[in-house]
Amino acid sequence: MKKIGLLLLLTVLLSGWAPRKKNVLVIGDSISIGYFPFVQQGLADKAVLVHNKGNAQHTGTGLKKIHEWLGQEKWDVIQFNWGLWDLCYRLPWEGNKAGKSDKVNGSLAHTPEQYRANLDSLVTILKKTNAKLLFVTTSYVPENEPGRYVKDAPLYNAVAREVMKKHGIEVNDIYAGSMEIHQKYGEAPNNVHYTPKGYQELATLITRQLEKKIKE
Repeated sequence: MKKIGLLLLLTVLLSGWAPRKKNVLVIGDSISIGYFPFVQQGLADKAVLVHNKGNAQHTGTGLKKIHEWLGQEKWDVIQFNWGLWDLCYRLPWEGNKAGKSDKVNGSLAHTPEQYRANLDSLVTILKKTNAKLLFVTTSYVPENEPGRYVKDAPLYNAVAREVMKKHGIEVNDIYAGSMEIHQKYGEAPNNVHYTPKGYQELATLITRQLEKKIKE
């Protein structure tokens, strides 16, 4: 029996067979777009990663486009995040173009309670895919950011954690880590975005948790 097992193993190895790579969908805002290529490269031997087309923006956009993003693909893992756009104050949109960030004269996209309700609805839809789900918290909002208040990121993250706890979904809380990374590699002191090196550093926070989820 041992010889048969060894022969089968040898046959598999010689045939070049490899386990199927997992299909992973990443849904998120511009921060996720920034770190996605690094994560995709880091997990290339384990999974086929796809980012939703364009910027996932806020939860309202998510509710409009979630079925389009899911498509007909059978996803093994779905990583998703919203929040940074939900807590942003903007001037009125011009057609399909988002209004300028402005927390003095602009309007808030979604209150914490609206964010909670939208996120709950989105999670309900995502759970129907039977994919393994992983939520990523909102990243750091620096002082003097033109459309966002520093205090709102932890608030919206707390709301999101409550929703995920309700649905039994794992959370990758990158807020503290993103704050440290932003101090060194932020695009600007008053900008939520990062330099390429910053996105590479963020990718390490994402890859670590996403790899675990892929292996489950």
